[in-house]
Amino acid sequence: MIAVAETLAPELGLKPVCSALGVPRATVYRHRQPRPRPVARPKPERALSSIERETVLQTLNSEQYADLAPAQVYNQLLDAGQYLCSIRSMYRILDDHSQVRERRNVLRHPRYQRPELLATGPNQVWSWDITKLLGPVKWSYYHLYVLLDIFSRYVVGWLIAESEKASLAKRLIAESCHKHGVQPGQLTLHADRGTSMTAKTTAQLLADLSIAESHSRPRVSDDNPFSEAHFKTLKYRPGFPDRFGSLQHAQAVCRQLFTWYNTEHRHSGLAYLTPEVVHHGRAQDFLQRRQRVLDQAHATNPDRFIRAAPNVPQLPAAVWINPPEKGEESPVEAQ
Repeated sequence: MIAVAETLAPELGLKPVCSALGVPRATVYRHRQPRPRPVARPKPERALSSIERETVLQTLNSEQYADLAPAQVYNQLLDAGQYLCSIRSMYRILDDHSQVRERRNVLRHPRYQRPELLATGPNQVWSWDITKLLGPVKWSYYHLYVLLDIFSRYVVGWLIAESEKASLAKRLIAESCHKHGVQPGQLTLHADRGTSMTAKTTAQLLADLSIAESHSRPRVSDDNPFSEAHFKTLKYRPGFPDRFGSLQHAQAVCRQLFTWYNTEHRHSGLAYLTPEVVHHGRAQDFLQRRQRVLDQAHATNPDRFIRAAPNVPQLPAAVWINPPEKGEESPVEAQ
């Protein structure tokens, strides 16, 4: 088209020819006088070599510096007696690799899997946690360790100590497993990511006992709901002390509380049965007894039950920590 425009332009004029052909006049002018190609600037002698640039990039992306801005890295390197290049050069190297952005986003933390645990009977999944109880003076605490069966809500083990130690947790777990006759491969132990829960001594014990280990995601309290709810029940119990005068005082109070909780507290999540009844397999006896009372009441005064004959609430067949998302098939449904 440009060649045709150049041929016809002397006779007809450039403007009407370009208009008829749909070619901008500026294109024809550029064709007549093409701009010289820019000459590449010579690389200055002071420029970093390719090896030096790679060293800078590796340093900026190293585990030590990946979360820092170039100015921070530059000054930390100077403090360590090392100079790689200027701050501006660091930015240029990052820009060449499309890494000029919020540096704090470069360091990626591991993604933790959402725990999904199912219990269809006692001694299948235990949840455990540690809470602090206020001591006699300011900044003094006692540490309460509690192991809880998530199916029956039964407290299978507990202890109070003046400090939090993995060795104490190891002892409590071992004694509780022996007391309740836990067999190898039978139990999953779930906890958050506290130091005692993730300690090597605890992990080694669980491996020795063939107990599966499960942990909550960081800062997700809903991943350990049964222990959290249990502590709330205890601490909001009328008469629970604000402070404890001694370790012996705390032990005496907790012994009384756990006895009440296991043997007398009728849990709303257990069809208002006590944890002890459910844990030791007596739930159906109690539910049938309740049903007989209701059946007798209905037979005596049927007019008082307008809608239908009353039925007692039933014990849940399965208890979950994080049930599967909608659309996923659960093991209970698949059976």
